[in-house]
Amino acid sequence: MTSATPTASPSEPPSEEPLWQPGPDRIAEAAVTRFQAWAAEHHGAPADGGYDALHRWSVTELDTFWKAVAAWFDIRFATPYETVLADRTMPGAQWFPGATLNYAEHALRTAEDPARADRPALLHVDETQHPRPVTWAELRRQVGSLAAELRALGVRPGDRVSGYLPNIPQAVTALLATAAVGAVWTSCAPDFGARSVLDRFQQVEPVVLFAVDGYRYGGKTHDRTETVAELRRELPTLRAVVHIPLLGTPAPSGTLDWSSLTEGDDEPVFEHVPFDHPLWVLYSSGTTGLPKAIVQSQGGILLEHFKQLGLHCDLGPEDRFFWYTSTGWMMWNFLVSGLLTGTTVVLYDGSPGFPDTGAQWAIAEKTAATLFGTSAAYVMACRKAGVRPAADHDLSRVTCVATTGSPLPPDGFRWLHDEFASAGHDLWIASVSGGTDVCSCFAGAVPTLPVHIGELQAACLGTDLQAWDPQGKPLTGEVGELVVTNPMPSMPIHFWNDPDGTRYHDSYFDTYPGVWRHGDWITITDHHSVIIHGRSDSTLNRGGVRMGSADIYEAVERLPEIRESLVIGLEEPDGGYWMPLFVHLAEGATLDDGLLTRIKTTIRTSLSPRHVPDEVIEVPAIPHTLTGKRIEVPVKRLLGGTPLAQAVNPGSVDNIGLLPFYEDLARTRHR
Repeated sequence: MTSATPTASPSEPPSEEPLWQPGPDRIAEAAVTRFQAWAAEHHGAPADGGYDALHRWSVTELDTFWKAVAAWFDIRFATPYETVLADRTMPGAQWFPGATLNYAEHALRTAEDPARADRPALLHVDETQHPRPVTWAELRRQVGSLAAELRALGVRPGDRVSGYLPNIPQAVTALLATAAVGAVWTSCAPDFGARSVLDRFQQVEPVVLFAVDGYRYGGKTHDRTETVAELRRELPTLRAVVHIPLLGTPAPSGTLDWSSLTEGDDEPVFEHVPFDHPLWVLYSSGTTGLPKAIVQSQGGILLEHFKQLGLHCDLGPEDRFFWYTSTGWMMWNFLVSGLLTGTTVVLYDGSPGFPDTGAQWAIAEKTAATLFGTSAAYVMACRKAGVRPAADHDLSRVTCVATTGSPLPPDGFRWLHDEFASAGHDLWIASVSGGTDVCSCFAGAVPTLPVHIGELQAACLGTDLQAWDPQGKPLTGEVGELVVTNPMPSMPIHFWNDPDGTRYHDSYFDTYPGVWRHGDWITITDHHSVIIHGRSDSTLNRGGVRMGSADIYEAVERLPEIRESLVIGLEEPDGGYWMPLFVHLAEGATLDDGLLTRIKTTIRTSLSPRHVPDEVIEVPAIPHTLTGKRIEVPVKRLLGGTPLAQAVNPGSVDNIGLLPFYEDLARTRHR
């Protein structure tokens, strides 16, 4: 633990007046309102006091809350549970012992309704922007056929099935068929190179690989046949490889063709597995060492995603759910779970900005999306590019724009609100924050609460989210460590190849024993909203005052000349502190004295003199993890003199060629 007390440094004082308030009709019709009334009648939840009262009840009466969630969403337990929470200890909480169920059975439940079977479960869109539907009946048929073929291949409960796939319907079918047989799904996007994929898949030893021959991105075709051949060679546990000819190539020798496995009419057979049976393996960004192979359970994900999507996102059968993502990011798994609520899920496979920056808004129009999910970076790119989403597109069906990946800056809130308001739309803006580690959100969307600029609306139900100082004291109105003091069903059941749980424990529980520390700095306001300041393990600390890097990014990236930035704080051997700001300039911009002055003035006036960097250094681009996060900690290690081979896992970085710059800079400074 550190002894310095975190000090708040939001980009601007929290606004007393909300940017947006839900109207009485929206509040009355929201699922969370109906859930609260029902839970008050049947489970002792507070009938009055709105969301704040419901949230307090959900964390103080944790067992009863999750029992109510299971009943409200009609979870089909093939065998009943003995108790809700047999052991609250973290790590190691035991949820719903005795219960058996199946995630895929719930995801396909809508297909059982004759009135909905021929409506779209999926809408697939590529860069041609022509939506292609897959009906509920067709999705169920394909899952049934593929599950039968997997069983015929000898796939059994607990076996791992892998996908090297873009965001296409075949990926959803493969995931659901895997879950139906009780096997364990894991996937990577085809823009991952062979080494990055092997760093992940070799850990879990899959028996089946679903793979495309290539993909299309940014108007170009990318062949992946050689990469798939390397995966086949380097994964000796594979019993079968299934070829999906996205580019139209024939199945290579020794592989199975997708169409031959999905043309049957088998009724799905769902293996009823224990509540804590593994559903999938997700991977951390893995900036040092191998990525963490995070295992989450069928039951835990089922309950958490029903709560998150059905109550917080307010999704239902009449909705269409879009989120820009890839199969290498937890948001894809989250997107697929939209099926649980009977929602039509929109799958977009392509570049986020092709043929132009406004591409995602065009897709929202063509698919009649109601919940539009994207990254904060995309929102800010649209603002800079002068995109007019609601003026140029019919977005009348969009009721919510949700963002994640990084905090949505205050300017992003204002821009979204003003753009939609100018077209007469009542837009709910939901900035959300969670993690791969729980495949869900800790804080974010609440359809019945106001939205304040720069703030996440509230902690999520069943999540006792707090900000703690180094001694474990809860803070209000000050920056502290994001902690969760009670177990969540979707917390990892374990990490793969971590037999004694050491790596799992050290990842979240080494700072505050028995309490989940996520590694983010947050402020919880006096009106219970949440402000995210950035990663606590790369937090800037000048003179004992802690500052979130996200605040500096938000300020400096307002400038049109700055495409992206990266700030690092480095403790010097002589006790000093060096804080450089690396900037990737927009095309045509020059880092001259005028721009340097504007950068420093913007940071000083938006934040404080303490936030002004010691140096501003131009770089050709900012390095990211494969899931799009700026890699602050490895760059900090490089600047501190750690050799490149030890500072970062090269297979986890989007462009390893950007990193020698920082290694060379460290050598120059240390001469």
